[in-house]
Amino acid sequence: MIDDTIAAVSTPLGEGAIAVLRVSGPEARAIGAQFFRGMDLVEATPRVANYGEFVEADGAVLDSGLATVFAGPASYTGEDLVELGCHGGVLVTRTLFERLLQLGCRPAEPGEFTQRAFLNGKMDLTQAEAVMDLIQAQTSLALRAANEQLRGDLGKETQGLREDLIGIMAHIEAYIDFPEEDIDPDTGRAIGQRIEGVIARIQALLASADRGRVLREGARAVICGEPNVGKSSLLNVLLGFDRAIVSDTAGTTRDTIEEVISLEGIPLRLIDTAGLHESSDDIEKLGMERTREAIDQADVVIEMIDGHAPAQASSLEATNNRGVPWVRLLNKADLGLHDDHADSKRIAFSCEKRTGLEELIAVLKASLLSQEESAQTHLVAINARHQACLQRALARCEAARDALANDTAPEFVALDLREGLEAVGEVVGKVDVEEILGEIFSAFCIGK
Repeated sequence: MIDDTIAAVSTPLGEGAIAVLRVSGPEARAIGAQFFRGMDLVEATPRVANYGEFVEADGAVLDSGLATVFAGPASYTGEDLVELGCHGGVLVTRTLFERLLQLGCRPAEPGEFTQRAFLNGKMDLTQAEAVMDLIQAQTSLALRAANEQLRGDLGKETQGLREDLIGIMAHIEAYIDFPEEDIDPDTGRAIGQRIEGVIARIQALLASADRGRVLREGARAVICGEPNVGKSSLLNVLLGFDRAIVSDTAGTTRDTIEEVISLEGIPLRLIDTAGLHESSDDIEKLGMERTREAIDQADVVIEMIDGHAPAQASSLEATNNRGVPWVRLLNKADLGLHDDHADSKRIAFSCEKRTGLEELIAVLKASLLSQEESAQTHLVAINARHQACLQRALARCEAARDALANDTAPEFVALDLREGLEAVGEVVGKVDVEEILGEIFSAFCIGK
């Protein structure tokens, strides 16, 4: 049971037109009433903004502003909550917050308002996580995905998995515990097919992990190549401003440089890397090692080639063991392409004249958005925590399927399924064994 009252400044630190302080807990209204003059917040009508003054213990006015009461359970946290709007100065905000602490509030921990919303049943864990995704969204597609998760789409999908597993377990455990009732359980083959259906749904959710990473963190586009072929110039062209130092001197870039742009609603993390070449310089060697590491982690690779120079064999793509999209740009096309590149299917490009830019963007869209086609209509995308839970659930469900196929005792099948159910329940923060008994008694009418 939550029995204390918390307070926090909910707007960013700094000067602004207004600042918002939030108070949540059993004493929120009473504390607000001691602090706010103009309306008794204990008796105030919920969801109506009241104008008044914020005062010291001796009645001295600290500031004037608005106070709004949100009565639990119909509030964000599920408990009485008061929002205070004051002028947005640093000093006035800090003074009002300190006054709330004097009146008995405890400073809220990071995320504690949303944590209370979860504990009070206002949202599941996936929705709580979506709150931060919503705040941190950098593109329209990421914003839409966060909103759909906040709406409960992932929670509904997970709940559907739980219900399927509970139904399967009800059949198996009824067969184990109540054989005298002469319940006719599904045949082993039928139960196996139902487990296969659960496995397929878990696999579909796991397949969305990369999509979720791309939406939240951005697709990693690594710009690589030999020194002085235009890698940093390309970064500046795509960003629309000069971010990286450009010089005719080879080896100017010695470490990776990262910036984010939006490509069709997908955040694209552009990574400019050190040029790959033979060198005895220890610092350059370290930079080139980081280049290779970046390529190994890339979602798409853009290899820059000096198109004005004779063609040289490149061994870079041979390291592409993961089969990520690989785009080759023949830069310096404005100086004329060398005859060696006459029949090349690579993109003729010029950072100086910005020719080939539209073609490059089209290729990047094709390589990245092909992975996101389903995301345009179905944006359920799991994060790393969900992935870990679902991987455990998948392993247990596959073990249950195999045990069933091998005529293993049903007790062991049930044990695997129960562990799978618990892992799925962790996704939304819900593990309730009593639901299994409820399914048994309601579906099979045991003891009628």
